[in-house]
Amino acid sequence: MIRGAYSLTIALPKGRNFEEAVSVLRKAGLEVPTLQDERVMTLGQQGGTGILLLRNADVPVYVDLGIADAGVVGKDVLLESGRDVYEPVDLGTGICRISLIRHPDSTGPIRRVATKYPSFTSRLFKERGWALDIVELSGNVELAAVTGLADAVVDVVQTGATLKQAGLEEVEVLAHSSTRLIVNRQALKLKSQILRPLITKLRELSGKI
Repeated sequence: MIRGAYSLTIALPKGRNFEEAVSVLRKAGLEVPTLQDERVMTLGQQGGTGILLLRNADVPVYVDLGIADAGVVGKDVLLESGRDVYEPVDLGTGICRISLIRHPDSTGPIRRVATKYPSFTSRLFKERGWALDIVELSGNVELAAVTGLADAVVDVVQTGATLKQAGLEEVEVLAHSSTRLIVNRQALKLKSQILRPLITKLRELSGKI
């Protein structure tokens, strides 16, 4: 992508969340190019809307550093990233929660926690004064609680059905998550004529999508 080639560049997550993000943006009146191949890095014609297809965790990075003007990503990803981005709209999709989870047989003190969210988990429990060993995992986090690799896990929960099947208990909800529109702070000033109407429209739609 040539920087500055598009009137607006938006970072979107690959996979299932991509379709939801595109649907929301199109309802808000933004012309989003049609996806032909998810392997491509950018979409769109010069002068129009450019799309960066990224891993979830990379969306806040590209927006914070100004490669993308805006993006769509889950609050859970934002909490982990710690990036300084403007978060003007809760789109009301992808609703879930980040929870502390244990096996019912694990009744002793929590000393080791496994999670896909090491930065968020470490930050949260340091604020509580807990000294924990944080183990970062990228696969089936619940397995760490089942096998005894960790005393507890911190992971995303939607319905809780997976936990019940694994025989685990949701001990505490640590944070709530849903999909958010995020905006680069400098872009909000430089491209306000495009971004502010988009934000206004998305706020109007957020309760109806």
